[in-house]
Amino acid sequence: MSREAVAAARRVVVKVGSSSLASPDGHLDGGRVDALVGALAALRTDGREVVLVSSGAIAAGLGPLGLARRPRDLATLQAAASVGQGALVHRYASAFAEHGLRVGQVLLTAEDVVRRAHYLNARRTLDRLLALGVVPVVNENDAVATAEIRFGDNDRLAALVANLVAADLLVLLSDVDAVYDRDPRRGGATRLASASLADLDAVDAGGSASGVGTGGMATKVDAARIAAGSGVAVVVAAASALLDAARGADVGTYVPAAGPRAGSRLLWLAHASTPAGRLLLDEGAVRAVVERRLSLLPAGVTGAEGEFAAGDPVELVGPDLRVVARGLVNYASAELPTLLGRSTRELAAELGPAYEREVVHRDDLVLL
Repeated sequence: MSREAVAAARRVVVKVGSSSLASPDGHLDGGRVDALVGALAALRTDGREVVLVSSGAIAAGLGPLGLARRPRDLATLQAAASVGQGALVHRYASAFAEHGLRVGQVLLTAEDVVRRAHYLNARRTLDRLLALGVVPVVNENDAVATAEIRFGDNDRLAALVANLVAADLLVLLSDVDAVYDRDPRRGGATRLASASLADLDAVDAGGSASGVGTGGMATKVDAARIAAGSGVAVVVAAASALLDAARGADVGTYVPAAGPRAGSRLLWLAHASTPAGRLLLDEGAVRAVVERRLSLLPAGVTGAEGEFAAGDPVELVGPDLRVVARGLVNYASAELPTLLGRSTRELAAELGPAYEREVVHRDDLVLL
């Protein structure tokens, strides 16, 4: 697969993880930060626009708080992120200033991608920062994000941000130099110089080997699949090879864009949302949603499971209990029992015009 698209990419999102930034004791490694910033500055000199998605806030807070290792409880994780976020961005600001560049911090939660007003605002902010020549430094807002609203890892966040800003290229930096067909720690692994989505599906990626990060090759493979499937080319490479990787050299693993650009909100819905419940559909509703791409109406819903509010993500399940889609529901779970199996015309006549609406609108629905 040719890497011409990599060399030609004008807007590049680069993701770096905690393991590439922090020393074993949890402090930021200044030399690693400077090397990363030097490579990003060189890309700017090449005429590229650059967005940096950076982990490391929690890792940067471990040392100042006297913590020997990454904590497991949410409150301490949030405290470490609060302490470390300022140190991380200050270090980036100082390093980029040496190259005559400014940075702008952008902290996101999952809410900022799923809620239309939020994600439009996030996109406007990032576009404006780039237009002003600023390097956006994006991180998940770990100081306030809870388990229910987290992206789960910054690799996935980077894939969503790449789509959000209509990037041409996503570079996922790792402490491993490429994607291999199996976990290279077990021996006998072969580097994938390039990979299709089908190739990624067959990869045995293993887990995280780092004591300061939450990701690993598995999350990078997932992120590459998300980004490439939504129209963004991807390179997975070692942090030390960033410049070569972004210039199209044969390093790391190249995953070409494999589809048209997808809407950011639906991308989040498919890959980053946590369903709050399930809607059970009859065969006719499954055909309407999957084959005809229509909205889900009350008449085709036979049951509901879980507790959810209007606007929450839910799974759409067929009679065989296979999940066929995911969508944002227009009714709370408490409202649905009296609506199921009934036509919208009947509901509107009995309950008023507010009930002449879909359970899930087709614009808020993604097939799985």
